[in-house]
Amino acid sequence: MTDQPYDQPYDQPYQQYPPYEGYEGYEGYEGYDPQAQQAQQAQQARHAQQAQQAWPGQQQGYDDPQAHLQYTQQWQGQTWETSVQAPVTPADPAQAYGGSQAAYGASDAYGQAGYGQAAAAPTPAPSAPAPRPVTAPDSSGPDSTYGPATLAGNARITDAQRARLEGRSPIIEPGMQPAALTALLGLLLSGSAAIGSYALLVPLVVLQAVTAAGWFRLNGMWPARQGIALAFLGALVSDVALLVAGRENAPAAILGTLGVWVLLVLVLQLRSHADPDERMYGLMATVSSAALAILATGHLGAEPDAVSVGAAAVAVAVLARALPLPTPASVVVALLAAAGAGIAVGEMTGLGAGGALLGAGAAGCALIGHRVASYDYPSRFVHFTAGVALPLAAAAPAVYVLGRALG
Repeated sequence: MTDQPYDQPYDQPYQQYPPYEGYEGYEGYEGYDPQAQQAQQAQQARHAQQAQQAWPGQQQGYDDPQAHLQYTQQWQGQTWETSVQAPVTPADPAQAYGGSQAAYGASDAYGQAGYGQAAAAPTPAPSAPAPRPVTAPDSSGPDSTYGPATLAGNARITDAQRARLEGRSPIIEPGMQPAALTALLGLLLSGSAAIGSYALLVPLVVLQAVTAAGWFRLNGMWPARQGIALAFLGALVSDVALLVAGRENAPAAILGTLGVWVLLVLVLQLRSHADPDERMYGLMATVSSAALAILATGHLGAEPDAVSVGAAAVAVAVLARALPLPTPASVVVALLAAAGAGIAVGEMTGLGAGGALLGAGAAGCALIGHRVASYDYPSRFVHFTAGVALPLAAAAPAVYVLGRALG
């Protein structure tokens, strides 16, 4: 630049000033160091190259308007339409990384050409975790008492009905504990019969009470206090009538009480205001319970020796039936054991070998009562009432008839 004032008119073309003298190397500039200037320029070039490697898209961002899209995060997680759309398979990060390295290797010093190739295979973002599918509850477990839902509803079925539909047996036997109680009660009957009629009356009344309660519970009618009380009252009336009439008039006392009680139950049920179906069901249950409790009076009307043999045989048969054996085998073992017990007790009472027949007959009736107490998936309460009393109550007619025949 010169010290001359600017006096060039506006209408003349622009005239550039001559360059500064010594511009070719700044030799004329005072304090100029060429080596220091070259080192500074090399350091700036290195810094620019490092910045370009750290931010490869910074230089090309102004030239390519779509370059910023390849660095935008792409959401590839599952949405609500995942269940109806094909899942997105993420690319292998190793392949994407290798492709990027190959692309960058083929680029120029600033990586512009290689970066354009690497943009074609970007590394995908990690996908979100898949939601857990909602599954329907399993209806085949032990606690599933209802079937599948329907528009009209689905009524609950009992365990016995489910067993029949599945082809399984609805029979559940009482087991060893009720059998032990039956054996205990049978031994009490057997021992008290040898003492006398009034001694026999104590375990007999217990047997009749448990029979009445167990039969109502076996039929699913609980609580049924009036029916149980009515059946038990009939048994007490039968016992009193037999004691008054004597053992020789036992059939008249037992059958007479049974006839009167059936008529009484019928009259009471006719006065009921329940539904006809419920009334008929209650009538049959009450009559059956009273009949079984009254028939148990046959132990009181039979010969004392026959009661001792029959009750002991029932006790042994029920214990043998509760053994873990197949049903046919356990029935055979129970009958043989009862016959053996009949022979043993018969030798002590005077019946002799006839005790085998009496013991086998009483055991046969007892096994029928045991089977009835095992029917239709009974509860634990049924096992400890009907399962205990029905074998001895069902054996009473056989004890009376066979005792009279063999005595």
